Parts: sequence; C-alpha cells; structure tokens
Amino acid sequence: MASTSIRVLHVAILDIPLFEPFGISGGAQAMANNVLATLELADGTRGYGEAAPLPPYNGETQRDALTTLEAARPWLVGRELSLENWRALAAEFRARGGAVCGSAQCAFEMALLDALTKQNREPLWKFFGAAGTKLETDMTVTTGSAAEAADATRAILKRGIRMIKVKVGGKLGPAHDLERVAAIHAVAPDSPLILDGNAGVSRAAASELVRGLKARGIAPALLEQWLAKGDHEGARALIAESGWLVAADETVTSAADARRVVAEKSAQVINIKLMKAGLAEALDIAAVAKQAGLSLMIGGNVESILAMTVSACFAAGQGGFSFADLDTPFFLASNPFDGGYAIDGGMISVAHIGAGHGVVPKP
Repeated sequence: MASTSIRVLHVAILDIPLFEPFGISGGAQAMANNVLATLELADGTRGYGEAAPLPPYNGETQRDALTTLEAARPWLVGRELSLENWRALAAEFRARGGAVCGSAQCAFEMALLDALTKQNREPLWKFFGAAGTKLETDMTVTTGSAAEAADATRAILKRGIRMIKVKVGGKLGPAHDLERVAAIHAVAPDSPLILDGNAGVSRAAASELVRGLKARGIAPALLEQWLAKGDHEGARALIAESGWLVAADETVTSAADARRVVAEKSAQVINIKLMKAGLAEALDIAAVAKQAGLSLMIGGNVESILAMTVSACFAAGQGGFSFADLDTPFFLASNPFDGGYAIDGGMISVAHIGAGHGVVPKP
C-alpha cells in the first residue's frame, strides 16, 4: 500500500502577467499575484493547489496567502492523508489561520485532494460526484468604455463563446453601465448576459439600471451580486422590481451564509467560488442550495488553468450548475502549467482527466 504520510509542503510565489488589467467595480488587477502550494507524500505523489487572492474583491493579498500556507508546514509534515481525514486536516488548517484567508484555504485543500485522488488513480471530477464532465463557460467584459466593451464582445464571439459576463458598478454610475451593456447587446443580441456588480451598485443605481435596461429591451440572464454584501432586503426588492434572476456572490462565503440567503429569499442563484473558503465549505454550500432548490453558478478570481480546472471538476462532478464563469485563463499572457480542462468555443470538458485535477507545473 502506498504511503499517505505528508513529507513536504512547498509554497512559492506564482506571478502571471495579464494581457491587460482585469477590472471589477472595486478596482483592477494588472497581474495575477497568486501562490502555488505543492504537497508531496512519502511515496513521491505530488498534489498542487493555487491560491488566487484578489484585493479588489475581498482584500486578500499574495502575502496573506503565502504567510498562511507557510504557517501550516510545522504541524502538517508527518501527518497522514486519507479519504477519511482530509476534511479534518482542512478544518485544522482553517482553525490555525485559514479562516482569515480563503484563497490559502482553497490552495491547501486543492493540494490535499489532488495528491489523494492521484494516489487513488481517480479523477477529481469523479471524486466530486461524477454527475457530468462538461460545462458551458461565459467570458467576461471587464470595466472600460462602451467602445472597448463592443470590441471585447466581438473578440468573445470570435472565440465561439456564447454567454457574456459584464462587469457593472463603480464610480462612473449607471448611465455609463447602460451605455456599455447596450453596446454589447448591439454586437451580440442573442447572447445571454450576466451583469456582475461585485457588490458595487447602490440600491438607487440598481433601480436606474433595471429601468434603463427594460427601456432598451435588454433582459439579462442573471444579475450577479449588484448590491452590498449582506443586503438581503435590497436583493429581495431587486428580484421583485426586475423579474430577473439574482445571484448571491460576495454575500455567500459559507454554508451559514447560504442558509441565510435561503431564509431571506434574497437570491435564486448562489455563486460558488472555491477561493472564498475552500472546497469543503463549497461542498456544504452546494448541499444547502440544492436542498433549497436554488440554482448554482461556479466562478473564480483571476486564476490560472490549475484552479479553474479544479472548479470545472467541482461543478461538473457535482452537477446542478446553471452558470459557469471559468474564463480567467483566457486573460493570462502566459501559462506555467501543462494539462487542464479542454475548451471548444465555450464548452469545457474534464472527461480526459484520469487522476487528480491533471494540472502540473511545466518543467
């Protein structure tokens, strides 16, 4: 029997340049300042995990992720890893500091499960439930002018991607957002639109946006976290006023948060991002949503093919995901990894992955 004793935890900076800054309502990121975690078992099996902190999203930094992961080395090395105890190790990491840095928690659990499923010769999508192996991803139009949005939309359509996500909110106000969304709709009138506010849209601006969109005959497929985190009353009002699907993103970082959304009836969709709190918590969030009959979305921060592939395995394996936003590898100017999900237009497949998540650093 192969040894499951943990021999090494290596943590390294993972800086990946972007073609151009990735802008959301809270700011822009010019480079993916991520962290690579490598877990090695006594038999030489290696598992890889990625932390992708995004300061404009939740304030986490690369230094936070590095420090939190490195702090695990003294207590982790020498411990056993198994199907029965991976959640216990994840909980210990959380208790020892991971709770304050979700991206580090995520990288740690990715590395654990990659090593474990590699050793068991099981693909990660099967570990997560084997419900399926395919997803349709959108691609994002980040912040910028209406002309830039139209150009970005043409490029997305040229890739063969059908669904378009648009960043809205921020300092320029709803009139600017309406101009951008109208420009996108003019280029891609048949594309489902996901409008993502990253908690940067006020209640008044949300009402103005809804009225403006309806006046232009634009009906988005999804309004993703327009309002401030935890504004359940406002979200209920937005559902009633718009008549469109509303997703909770920043509002839900735990299963307890998901239960609150269910109780408040403040979203019909929950966006699960593994970087928020790790894979164990994501499984619990998905279970809450499914039990309540809510739809699911899988998303992420500015992540490489490694983390995005884990998210694809999670969502495809779990099933029940109506929306997928796994496009950030398209924005990276280099790829330091081999392997990962296969993409054809907007269709992602993980069917070819034979063990773990299938992504390894390039030699």
